Formats: sequence, structure tokens, C-alpha cells
Amino acid sequence: MKPAPPAAAPPSSSVLLRKTRLSPFFFALLAFIFFVTILYGEDFSCIFGQLDFDQPRHLHQSISAKKKSEKLPFAIGETERGCDIFNGRWVWDKGSRPLYEEDECPYIQPQLTCQEHGRPDKDYQHWRWQPNGCSLPSFNATLMLETLRGKRMMFIGDSLNRGQFVSMVCLLHRSIPKHAKSMKTFGSFNVFTAKEYNATIEFYWAPFLLESNSDDAVVHRISDRIVRKGSINKHGKHWKGADIIVFNTYLWWMTGQQFKILHGSFDDEEKEIVELPTEDAYRMAMKIMLRWVKKNMERNKTRVFFTSMSPSHEKSIDWGGDPHGNCYNETTLIEDEEYWGSDCRKGVMRVIGEVFSKTKVPITFLNITKLSSYRRDAHTSIYKKQWNPLTPEQLANPASYADCVHWCLPGLQDTWNELLFAKLFYP
Repeated sequence: MKPAPPAAAPPSSSVLLRKTRLSPFFFALLAFIFFVTILYGEDFSCIFGQLDFDQPRHLHQSISAKKKSEKLPFAIGETERGCDIFNGRWVWDKGSRPLYEEDECPYIQPQLTCQEHGRPDKDYQHWRWQPNGCSLPSFNATLMLETLRGKRMMFIGDSLNRGQFVSMVCLLHRSIPKHAKSMKTFGSFNVFTAKEYNATIEFYWAPFLLESNSDDAVVHRISDRIVRKGSINKHGKHWKGADIIVFNTYLWWMTGQQFKILHGSFDDEEKEIVELPTEDAYRMAMKIMLRWVKKNMERNKTRVFFTSMSPSHEKSIDWGGDPHGNCYNETTLIEDEEYWGSDCRKGVMRVIGEVFSKTKVPITFLNITKLSSYRRDAHTSIYKKQWNPLTPEQLANPASYADCVHWCLPGLQDTWNELLFAKLFYP
């Protein structure tokens, strides 16, 4: 009889591994998913933050979630983890405010020099923004100028953005010798030059960002406003090469529930004009702006910012005041933390959220809306140069000609630039 075959030996651990080893394709797929997750998974949060657009009073700005080894251009540090610099309160600070004096800065337009035009109080100059849970880094003019050496910084948009541009110039100009700085105007351009730094800070008038019938930097008070679809390159060709860009556009769109969009050219004899819901027209502009940024800005060398809507205080009934009043004679802050004025259209905030949330374009959102909404005291009101003689009826009712859109300098817009400084260097 033949001997029985030996019992099968238990398989070795190496054999088991070979039998249960997963396909190399599975590991390749896992590696790819991991790579994509790291690279893009939170890319948007570093740009815009988490926004609740059903309740736009609670806007949040998150810390950069780009690859840890990759710093944003110009960044030298980070904000404290979890700190939302746009959420906080105003604190009285007569010791360090204002950051400059009105008569020390010769570049403020007469529309914004409230003291020169008779404003009796200065309280609006002495408020400092204090984020909850952290503090803003102090504005450092020397650091800003050294960073701008050999570079261009541009503010692009409407007169509110021009106010922020002038504020930035006022914050910097004292650090530059008198012979080494200049301010010049070239059509739509205002250009401040710091000669020893070979740097410029510029403002470009483009209230819609796209081509419009309101593009003349001087004669632009047109009630029947029309924007040309897809026409950003008319202006955009002048923005190329900028190292830091700050966009804004909002107020000029607010002419009603519908907005006129031109298909074709303003030179066409027969013009094709369609009316869109204002929020759809605004959405179109946001998408075109982002496409321009993606095509023309270098991700590793340039920074782009978008400033949210600047509130006006045209209706004091919004904060429980006189139904016929506005910002005129208001010298105190709005203390209701939940305040949201009727001038700030929530639908537009939702549009910004929807469009920005779908883009990988690296753009930093400066949410100045909520913190500015408390500042009914900071507008130029009647204390500005009046371009036309006031009528007896206006003189009898100052609220009728009060400017509740623009802001006195020094004042609120210096805080906007402190926030810009923080996000530029400590994203």
C-alpha cells in the first residue's frame, strides 16, 4: 500500500498576503483621491469663508486651507485659528484713533473732508474695530511700503472703493518724504507714486467692472444705466500686471428690481437691450470678473480681494428712528448686533456666495458690510463740498441733501484697510 500523502501544511503568512493582496489599481485610486482632497478639498474656504446666506448678518471668514507648505503671496503669518476678524464690536479708543489727521493728508477729496466742511464733532474718528477672540495686527506702513516695492496695488470699482484707496494713501504717505511722492490723474486712473519704492497705489473708475454707459470718471450720473454683457476687457486691459487688486461693485446696480444689459456694442445703430432681474445681472458680472482673474492673475505672485457691499443709512426708520430721517445728525453707533439695514440686499449677498463657492479662483473676500452697518455716525452727511448751490428748501431741511453713502476720512474706511492689511499678511 502506498503511504498516504502528507497532510497539507498550513499556508505561510507570505502566501496569505499574496492571496489577499489588493490590486495596485486600488492603491493608485486611493492615492489620487487623497491628492485631490488635499489639493482642492477646502480650497474655497481659504478664499471666502463659510457663509450663511439665508441670514447674511452672520458672515464668517475662514483661515486659509491651502496646502500647508504653500503660502499665499505676501503672507508672513496667520491669524489665530478660528478667529473671524469681521465679527466683533466697536470700542472707543481716543488714544490711538484717528490713525492720521484730516489736515495732514492732502489727498482727501473735498467730498470726504468733513471737518473742513464744518462737522462739529470728532467722535466718529475714535472708534476701533475689535474682533471677537483676537485682535487685528497693527497697520504697519513701513511693512506695506516694503512689500509694494517695485509693485502695483490697484483699487477698482466705484467712489466707495476710491475712498478706500485714498484712505490707504493717507495711511502710507507720512512714511514717504515729500519730494518722493506724487498723485496724478489720468482719465479713469488716479495714481499715487512712492518714487523711492518704485511703487504705485492706483484707483481705476469702473463702477460695474464691466463696460457701461457710466464709465466716464467725471460725467457719470446717468439714471438709465446700461451694462454691456461680457465686456470686462475694455477696462481689464489696464489692470494687467497689478500685484494686488481690490475690487468692489454693488451700489450702482441698485436701481430697482430689473437691470438693462446690452448685447453687442454701444456703437451699434440698433442696440439689443434686455432687462434681467438685478440679481441675475450682478451674477453675470461676478462670473465674468472671476474668469478675468483666473485668466490674467498669477496665483503664486498676485493677490485679489473683493470688498462686500458698503451700507448706506438712508432710512432711519431701519434703526427705529424718524420715518423721514436718515444719517443726518447721527453721532452714535447702532448697538443692535442683529441690525441689517434695508439698503443691503440679502439676495446680492446670496449671489456672491453662490458664484464664489463654485470657483477655484483664489480671491479673498473682505466682509465689511456688517461692521460698517453699525456706523450710521460715520457718513459725510452734509459736511462735504456741495457741487451745486443749495436751494432754500434744502437749507431748511438738511436731511434732504445729506450724503449717507460716502464716509468721512479719517474714519471707517481706515478700518477697511486694517482688515485688508490683516488678510494680506496674516490670511
